[in-house]
Amino acid sequence: MYGPKKRRVFSTSLILLLVSLTSLFADVSLPRIFGDHMVLQREKPINVWGWDAPGTDVTVTFNGQSKSAKAGADGKWTLALDALKADKEGKSLIVKGSSQKEFKNVLVGEVWICSGQSNMEWSVGNSMQPDVERKNANLPLIRHFNVSHVNEKRKKTDLPGNWTVCQPNTVNGFTAVGFFFARKISAELDIPVGLIGTNWGGTRVEPWTAPEGFRMVPELKSLSKTVDSWDSTSEAGHVAWTKYVERVKAWNVEATKALAAKKAVPELPKAPEPDDHHQTATKLYNGMIHPLIPYSIRGALWYQGESNGGEGITYFYKKKALIEGWRKLWGQGDFPFYFVQLANFQNPHDNPQGGDGWAKHREGQRKCLELKNTGMAVIIDIGEAHDIHPRNKQDVGLRLAYWALAKDYGKSLVYSGPLYKSHKVEGSAIRVEFDSAGSGLMVGKKNGLAPTVEDSSPLKRFAIAGADKKWHWADVKIDGNSVVVSSDKVKAPVAVRYAYMMNPTGCNLYNKEGLPASPFRTDSW
Repeated sequence: MYGPKKRRVFSTSLILLLVSLTSLFADVSLPRIFGDHMVLQREKPINVWGWDAPGTDVTVTFNGQSKSAKAGADGKWTLALDALKADKEGKSLIVKGSSQKEFKNVLVGEVWICSGQSNMEWSVGNSMQPDVERKNANLPLIRHFNVSHVNEKRKKTDLPGNWTVCQPNTVNGFTAVGFFFARKISAELDIPVGLIGTNWGGTRVEPWTAPEGFRMVPELKSLSKTVDSWDSTSEAGHVAWTKYVERVKAWNVEATKALAAKKAVPELPKAPEPDDHHQTATKLYNGMIHPLIPYSIRGALWYQGESNGGEGITYFYKKKALIEGWRKLWGQGDFPFYFVQLANFQNPHDNPQGGDGWAKHREGQRKCLELKNTGMAVIIDIGEAHDIHPRNKQDVGLRLAYWALAKDYGKSLVYSGPLYKSHKVEGSAIRVEFDSAGSGLMVGKKNGLAPTVEDSSPLKRFAIAGADKKWHWADVKIDGNSVVVSSDKVKAPVAVRYAYMMNPTGCNLYNKEGLPASPFRTDSW
């Protein structure tokens, strides 16, 4: 038994311990996307969120305004600062709750997600002319948040990463496509640009897609059902997990009997969860995209598809699920989603039929332009036959930037190369009409980083066929915003293909603004 004095000492010690523990855990926190040197999205409400002890009042102060919120029963708090104009002067964002945090050198400008596989992950240091790019990279208005690789079975609330200011000694690690995009945008608008690089080499589109996205595309019903079976809050998941619990109960009975008899315990039933591989549907979304939501952004840049390269129309459905799912969960409307069509790759051939390799996949990518507020950078002219990672990321970023400058920033410019619009048979020839012809069509020649120049060569990589479905290389003439395609081997033509092969080397249809035409076909054979 303790005496009165010892009881008082014990009681005091206990109180001090409890106070110490309360102090330890009563600390305001935010996801790591909030940090020194970050860029906040201009002209939109600025979403800020985090955690603190339940019931705690939290105040966020930035650029002359303060907003408050109360942490809920789960400790989560969220608020939105009023929209601000672009600001190149770094300021502090201060968060006060149970404790105080200060994030320094915060700018207001444009924020873009940069996602996909290795060609988006590809760094400035591994691109063309890295020494030149590094020397000219004293661009402190450009900031980069690099997300480390994370794959998760369930949606996470935070992720690893930090903001970096663009300097000659840091730019090597920036996503190259994102950097060259940002450099153009920042220079044209004279505002800060923040890039959130969340990408992983060799990945398919499925792991980047949210479950909600799969549910929005009827053509992916089977895949959606599988994904939902992992989530106990969904209808399919409730059924799957209920059955699992029953199997565990039965296992428990058998395991107890085995132990009593000193026999081997049977294997525990497998839970209805995704496997541990990072290519499994939704796992990269859970770990590398979901924790960013609802950070205010302008839009997304996407360079992916090589790992789904054997697909065609199915890739369109998956990409639709990706885009619509992200937009739904971000809750910021149909934000811009600009992507890169796959480059020419591997050894070329002279079979006019084509259809090999990524031909159908590029067609699936082009179909994504039917989705609202999307854009496609065509790079069929700057790939490398023996390298799946073309080093010319400068033109890729620039061509994406044209879409944003025209569509989002009000600049009057030609932002796309020619895109197939329609065709009609004219006697022994077929006339093909194009959108995005700019100031006219031309035969072009592109060498390295130099601008495209007009060339006197004939148009190449056009093929034509009659009802017999036999393809022949065609003669082609430019006529205004259309081309007239014919062959003396096809008297009654019905279909045309252009650059419809894995590596259509030499394809040379451009508009006079120097942007290449996308591969296409008019048939469905």
